[in-house]
Amino acid sequence: MKKQFGRKIYNLKLLVTDILFLLKALPKFKALKKDIAMTEVFREKIMTVVSAVNGCIYCKWFHAKMAVKSGIPAADVKKLLVAQFDTVATDFEINALLFAQHYAETNRNPDSEMHKRLIDFYGEKTADNILTVIRMIFFGNLYGNTLDSFVSRLKGVKAENSSFLFESLFFIFNFPIYLVLKASAK
Repeated sequence: MKKQFGRKIYNLKLLVTDILFLLKALPKFKALKKDIAMTEVFREKIMTVVSAVNGCIYCKWFHAKMAVKSGIPAADVKKLLVAQFDTVATDFEINALLFAQHYAETNRNPDSEMHKRLIDFYGEKTADNILTVIRMIFFGNLYGNTLDSFVSRLKGVKAENSSFLFESLFFIFNFPIYLVLKASAK
């Protein structure tokens, strides 16, 4: 049986959808920091959990580093990276982290009841900000994974439902960023 690249990656349609979302959400990024519930520690926990599920090596490395820098003990970051966040999350954070994990595990198709619980617990504004953080890191995760999928393809391990043309063009246009990511993650 042939081995496959097992992480989520972009296709052209999903990439365009996410870029349009991010452009539309630009004003939200500033508002995010004004939401007192959305502390730097809270945001980093969310991003670390989503990155762990999606398996982006660059995002896991970067957000683990940022989580420690924000004040989260390294031992707690390790637990976040293996989805053992029940012991490192506050009562306030646990619902968001469970939702973030679920959102990533279901590849953006969360159960409507989970989404409703998020809104009921945090309110519309903070729930929307949590979802924005999740969508931002999801973009970064799939971006990094798509770069890696092309390198993996060259080694004979292809991603499911992907095309050589898309992966190669994505890699060529993003090659300078790939070099920076590889150098930074060492």
